[in-house]
Amino acid sequence: MEGKHPADVIRTALAETLVLYYPLAGVLFIKADADVTLEQFGDALQPPFPCFDELLFDVPGSQGILNCPLLLIQVTRLKCGGFIFAIRLNHTICDAPGVKQFVSSVAAMARGEATHLILPVWERHLLDAGDPPRVTLNHNEYDEVEAGVTTRTTSLLFDDNVVQRSFFFGPTEVSLLRRFLPVHLRHCTKFELLTALLWRCRSLAINLQPHEHVRMIIAVNARSKIEPPLPHGYYGNAFGLPAAITTVKNLSDNPLGYAVELVKQTKASFSKEYMKSVAALMVIRGKRPVVLNVISSFIISDLTKLGLEDVDFGWGKAVFVGTPNAIGETSFSVQAKNKKGEVGTSIAICLPVPAMERFAQELDNMLQQQPIIKVNYNEFILSCKTK
Repeated sequence: MEGKHPADVIRTALAETLVLYYPLAGVLFIKADADVTLEQFGDALQPPFPCFDELLFDVPGSQGILNCPLLLIQVTRLKCGGFIFAIRLNHTICDAPGVKQFVSSVAAMARGEATHLILPVWERHLLDAGDPPRVTLNHNEYDEVEAGVTTRTTSLLFDDNVVQRSFFFGPTEVSLLRRFLPVHLRHCTKFELLTALLWRCRSLAINLQPHEHVRMIIAVNARSKIEPPLPHGYYGNAFGLPAAITTVKNLSDNPLGYAVELVKQTKASFSKEYMKSVAALMVIRGKRPVVLNVISSFIISDLTKLGLEDVDFGWGKAVFVGTPNAIGETSFSVQAKNKKGEVGTSIAICLPVPAMERFAQELDNMLQQQPIIKVNYNEFILSCKTK
């Protein structure tokens, strides 16, 4: 690949890949050069990224759902010889695993290894609602939220007074947090642990009344969760958004294990019946708006196992893969390194300025507490260090 501009190589590979992925045709593609090096982005590559609007130019009129390009791609060559591949997609056409499959195909084409492609499968009817559509489950994630005394029903997406901040959890932090859990929960996944922690801290930080309800919504990949499984190569949307709901008081008064249990139960509730039920709900509601983004809801998606870090366009694997920031109430769990070179999980949070300060303080308080001491199966003592 020496002497070639990565944008030229990728654009050619993209055109070849779109022959197979023809529903994505009509891509906006931008070739760019930047007078900066990778090192100038800092020692630890974590969201939010500075100057991201220059790394993925927002082409006027390209953000809509209808009558707009489905993909916007920009390839920016850096002064050091590296490059940044940035992509924005219309989420109605595919999900994160679908994007990974598509981008991997483009990369294989760029390397001249077309035989390594996964053949795309459309088959959208496999996740259709039944006929007639029947809602068989409760879907708290799509409840219409009524405003309480302090609850805002507007999304952070439309608030100019918000800040983005990324929080890193390496082996030390994760090990410490596990010690706060009762023995039967200490084998929970890292994602379950961090989701519970951030949901708890966020719910306390947004300054709601103790009796008000808060939701934790998890993006769950359906590909390995339903029977029969979706065919290999399916690249459409195949995820659900099951939700846990509780009150601020319950999260505040109970130890971290309470939130972990709710996260685990929510993940376990996901099934093919859930997918059919939520599809039926969407059909019955018709074109009425679906309300997910309110400040009392925390939405999170785990991208750490997506595998995009293995994508190689011919110049080697990426040093960072992930979303550039949080999107309103939605956060993404991505793999990253800290300044010490430790591999861990980075999660960006978006909150109003005062709430972000409280969130950081709540998180700091949790990490400074002493572990729980088991008294019996249901009782625990939680003590804090004094300064």
